[in-house]
Amino acid sequence: MMIFTIAWRELRNLFLSPLAWCVLAVIQFIIAWIFLIQVDNFLKFAPTLAGMANAPGVTDAIASPIFSTASVIMLLVVPIMSMRLIAEERRSGTLSLLQSAPVSMTEIVLGKYLGLLLFLIIMLGFMTVMPLSLAVGTHLDYGKLFSGVLGLGLLLGAFASAGLFISTLTKQPVVAAISCFGLLLMLWIISWAGSGDDRYSPVFHYLSLLDHYGALLRGSFNSTDVLYYLLFITTFLVLSIRRLDAYRLQH
Repeated sequence: MMIFTIAWRELRNLFLSPLAWCVLAVIQFIIAWIFLIQVDNFLKFAPTLAGMANAPGVTDAIASPIFSTASVIMLLVVPIMSMRLIAEERRSGTLSLLQSAPVSMTEIVLGKYLGLLLFLIIMLGFMTVMPLSLAVGTHLDYGKLFSGVLGLGLLLGAFASAGLFISTLTKQPVVAAISCFGLLLMLWIISWAGSGDDRYSPVFHYLSLLDHYGALLRGSFNSTDVLYYLLFITTFLVLSIRRLDAYRLQH
């Protein structure tokens, strides 16, 4: 299918660029540093935790902080990785050539999205290996660990879909990156806006990317949180397709 051909092309282009390798290296270094700090802190306070009732386990003390920190870092990284998806194609004029090929706008959007998502999943896999390595010497709460991985994966998918849509709105990749970061940051902290008003608080909390991710990170698996991310991703992918359709009609 053309979707997978386009996805493979995007993924290959990412790994052919120095940016992708720099991002992978920097992210892994930061996450590894945090991982070692959390392990050291856990070992330092292990005797105290052993005497406490309902003390946090290894997964709560090490894995959850890693995924929590990773989400904030990826809030900055994904806009940088997604800014070129369509904006660069429009600026260089190759988008018109791609649109003249026997592929639909849906295949173009899904292919580019899938290519970026695969790159982000590779990054997520490297992050997950670190807490999984602790299973050699201790017991992990695999249910909570899976919930955290799933939550971060859905969050990255939502970031990528929003970044793709913003990239369809401009020819300037830098403008796309800044605009995407602004949108994601607003949706990240939107629940703060309704914290003092009981009438609108449920709405703002439902719209918040952070609130749904926080629930999964705590191991509280709820289909509502998963459905939210799937609707978020679908909405921005549909908007991207509609935007490219409108762009093709204009040209």
